[in-house]
Amino acid sequence: MFDAFKHLVDWLWLYPILIILVGGGITMSITLRFFQITKLPFILKETFGKIFKKGEGDGTITPFQAATSALASTIGAANIVGVPLAIATGGPGAIFWMWIIAIFGCALKYSEIILGIKYRVKNENGEYVGGPMYYLKNGAKMPILGSLFAFFLMVEIAPSIATQSASIVQTAETINIPPVISGIAVVFIVGLVVYGGIKRISKVTEKLVPFMAIAYFLIALIVVLFSFENIPATFSLIFKGAFNPTAAAGGFAGSVVSATIRTGAARGAYSNEAGMGTSTIAHSAAVTDYPARQALWGVFEVIVDTLCICTITALLVLTTGTWSGVGADKAAAMPSMAIQSVLGTKFGGGFLTICMLMFVLSTLIVIIFYGEKQAEYLFGLKTSKIVRVIYLCFIMIGALCKLDNIVVLLDSALACVIATNMIGVIKLRKEVKEESDKFFESQNLK
Repeated sequence: MFDAFKHLVDWLWLYPILIILVGGGITMSITLRFFQITKLPFILKETFGKIFKKGEGDGTITPFQAATSALASTIGAANIVGVPLAIATGGPGAIFWMWIIAIFGCALKYSEIILGIKYRVKNENGEYVGGPMYYLKNGAKMPILGSLFAFFLMVEIAPSIATQSASIVQTAETINIPPVISGIAVVFIVGLVVYGGIKRISKVTEKLVPFMAIAYFLIALIVVLFSFENIPATFSLIFKGAFNPTAAAGGFAGSVVSATIRTGAARGAYSNEAGMGTSTIAHSAAVTDYPARQALWGVFEVIVDTLCICTITALLVLTTGTWSGVGADKAAAMPSMAIQSVLGTKFGGGFLTICMLMFVLSTLIVIIFYGEKQAEYLFGLKTSKIVRVIYLCFIMIGALCKLDNIVVLLDSALACVIATNMIGVIKLRKEVKEESDKFFESQNLK
């Protein structure tokens, strides 16, 4: 039964969802005149160049806090575990398709954030809230679809939490920490933060996310440079493998192009969240004068998440050769094995465990907040507190389950989230263009 379900999920990601993501990304890129390429210098100046600026206009948190909160959900176990998992099941070529999804995903994420801010509202606590459920209801005039999105995302977050938890447990096991101990520790720390609301969450993520991303990137880069002679061959593997795949452990999983495309697309979408609409939930709370100004941070997030962090992880496991012969059920250990092969067991294992803990903690904190907002939208503010407790329980479930089975459940729910969100984005594409043009004209850019 489960195998039949897995085949159905594979088919969904190979055809309908891939067409929706790539087709939607191309549509929005054309609508916005490929701004993610033509206006890249301006985007970097407005984001990286203004990290410490508070922003002007209405909102609950600063633009940078909103971006780091969104990045906290995107830069997580998917970057460290999702990438080697993609390589283990789809071969090195899966990374190529991850890049393709990211390039077009920039336009999608930008569009989603514009709509999220345009249709945001204030809740009972006086906080700005928004997301696909609001622009589906109030913009696209599809309230039923808005409720379906909220329901699908609320469900999707459960296996997502379990996946994050499973990844930290597997990494911690490499330095002999029992799964139960690491699981309980994660529940306790996450619980302390999520009970503080979006302001506490944003204060934690604005400090944690930049530090952990830079530290991981630098250590991974050092390890890759130790095997610099393998870098040309690695890129050759990626590009050749995109159309003539070879899986890490051999067998059917990576022996056909379709498996490679499906794996790269799924892991890419889960990693940078473009097409999911989830990052708009964090960005909708940002202080901003133009929705499009805040939306530029969405492009920045995809660049940092997929083109930087995911790519360095791929190079890490491919240049060191640790990807070869490792199955999907042990993919989480690949980065740790790669770092340990160069920097030693004590430092390598310990560093990655700490890194994974920070990545997972920040991701769990934010996605639980996302799930609460879906419950609040569907059932009211009080119900969101009950959902919070249920999500904390899923941290322990993930600590005790097999990672590959959880990922199949995650991909099925993720497909439903993307399908409902993309209907709203495509339907409201003219409004996205109007808001985008209005902003760029104010900056004397066309």
